[in-house]
Amino acid sequence: MLLKVVGVIGLALVLSTSPASAEPAERGPASRTWTADNGDGTFTNPLFYDEFSDPDMIRVGDDFYLTGTTMHAMPGLPILRSRDLVNWRFVAYASDKLDLGPQFRLEDGREIYGQGIWAPSFRHHDGVFYIFSNVNGQTTQVFRATSPAGPWTRTPMKVSLHDLSVLFDDDGKVYVVWGYDEVLFAQLNDQLTDIVPGTQRIIIPKGSGMGEGSHFYKIDGRYYITSAVWDGPMRLAAARADRPEGPYEVNRAVSIDEDFGLAQGNRLEGDRIRPGDPESRGRHSLHQGGVIRTPAGEWWGYSMMDYNAVGRLTALSPVTWKDGWPYFGLPGNLGRTPRAWVKPKTAKVEPISAPYERDDDFSAPTLKPIWQWNHVPVDDKWSLAERPGFLRLKTQPAKSFWEARNTLTQRAIGPRSSPVVKLDPSGLRPGDVAGLALLNKPYAWIGVERDGDGLSLVQFNAYTGDRARVPIPVGPIWHADFLAEKSQFSYSADGEHFTPLGGPFDMVFQLKTFQGVRYSLFAYNQAGQAGGHADFDSIRVREPDPHGLMRPIPYGQAVRLTGFGAATGLGVEAGRLQAGPPTPFTVVDMKLGRVALKSGGAYLAVDPSGGVSLSDGRPGAGQSFQWIETPTGELVLMSLATHRFLRIDPATGKVFADSPGPAPDGRDGVRFLWSTGASKSRPAK
Repeated sequence: MLLKVVGVIGLALVLSTSPASAEPAERGPASRTWTADNGDGTFTNPLFYDEFSDPDMIRVGDDFYLTGTTMHAMPGLPILRSRDLVNWRFVAYASDKLDLGPQFRLEDGREIYGQGIWAPSFRHHDGVFYIFSNVNGQTTQVFRATSPAGPWTRTPMKVSLHDLSVLFDDDGKVYVVWGYDEVLFAQLNDQLTDIVPGTQRIIIPKGSGMGEGSHFYKIDGRYYITSAVWDGPMRLAAARADRPEGPYEVNRAVSIDEDFGLAQGNRLEGDRIRPGDPESRGRHSLHQGGVIRTPAGEWWGYSMMDYNAVGRLTALSPVTWKDGWPYFGLPGNLGRTPRAWVKPKTAKVEPISAPYERDDDFSAPTLKPIWQWNHVPVDDKWSLAERPGFLRLKTQPAKSFWEARNTLTQRAIGPRSSPVVKLDPSGLRPGDVAGLALLNKPYAWIGVERDGDGLSLVQFNAYTGDRARVPIPVGPIWHADFLAEKSQFSYSADGEHFTPLGGPFDMVFQLKTFQGVRYSLFAYNQAGQAGGHADFDSIRVREPDPHGLMRPIPYGQAVRLTGFGAATGLGVEAGRLQAGPPTPFTVVDMKLGRVALKSGGAYLAVDPSGGVSLSDGRPGAGQSFQWIETPTGELVLMSLATHRFLRIDPATGKVFADSPGPAPDGRDGVRFLWSTGASKSRPAK
């Protein structure tokens, strides 16, 4: 039995009563998952198109290591490794589970949604790896290992330090900074369990322009702190001093306004969903993160942005040092990060890789690293061994999916995906329900309920409270694909003709779980008793857009560039550029994802002031543009002469290359739809 959801990220469920039931038609290659590496020497942000929030990174020799916030998900603190900052592999989790009370176990009506492990500080010193992470309602926890693969030990500190960052200084002292708005500073004792008495002080007072999520560095003898500011336009601030305790000089924005042109999506305000404001500026720009130097001497920045319902994603930024400050971005456009750019220099080319395998047939003795439990699981209520080749979830009493224990989750992946889950519900008992859910607030699910009359197919929307129910049909039922922030569950008896089940469901970005949407396998009993079990046979996640471009660059072809939302485009009349009927331009390959645009015998050319004209001769940097897509698929062209974007002024129709980047509302003349005569690019709806 297969079920379908239509929306921004895809969703599917297969329900069967025997192992011989039909396979889903929309299978898709298991190896196709989002990778930032474009295969041509460039990469496209985000590094991972699933949530990786509050990132912190270290370099040990030639290896980079990365970890981030995992909150209530178990296991926590994933450790990834890379040699080029673009291609990452999973190494281990530093925390198998964090069981610090009934709220961590979804017991006694308590929970830690959006709490737990926050904003870790990753460090390596004298052969030991350290992760410092504050835990809401607890103290800061210190995780240690001599290898990133573990084993890791955990030691609670005696203090709670919000969004801390630790610095092992050259003189053997260990310092820590933390706080919001103001920055606090202290020295840690040798055991890293407490603050040395008398060392705590405020080193940057409130109102100075700093935020939270500090990253503390010593770079070429000077001390730097980066800090995320979320109040107002989101941005990354920085501070510097000649001594660890200051005094500090503050730069209010080394990264600001970069949202790659992504419009604000649905938001949850109280218990109501508010549609996003497409004219909103700076409310989900790149913010919390830090900087790192490669073995080749290059500097790169990493930071996260609120990417609507899919969650908070991590991006990689070239860093330009100017006047002693590490600006994210390129000369001529400091503070702004190109969504696509040239990969860091390395001694050798690293193979394209992704941290996780999303597909799972549950034939291995352990769960794949992609999986995390919603809170601490009850270990004797799930099994991979009782029925080999299946994940068995034994139902436990719960009032709703929100309170259900042993829900197994993986982060939804963008820009589009369709998970297909195959489930055998024959082991369910009265009161049991099992299926596939979107874990979010609000949540929704589709699955099978058993009551006194037998099995029913049910779709539930927690926002509206609506529950749609149909008898279990004969034959397979299909469920796949949701591409916008609205999703529609549906089912089919033949795998071709779909019938909606329940009304549309709005997905949102919200701060209760503090996470993006998660695909979830669940089974619980609504009658307040221990019930039967559900056997999950497999999951496959189909991704139609697993790379940085939804459409490949049309090298050697003639294209027409039409302004987004406009009837006119980039035209040439009497040898001059202007808005008008789009003129064909031949796309010339300039390597590294760059193009020159040729009309007749002349090339589109940009001068250092951002003026645009047609010029003869061989194309060079002034005639080259980085070919970049916005998150929704429109084309933007970044000049290599100015590191700014081509635009048609909406008021005058004149052409410039002076835009810092596409505006979220798409009204600035920066976005183009391109066609070769047979096709035209369309934004993802």
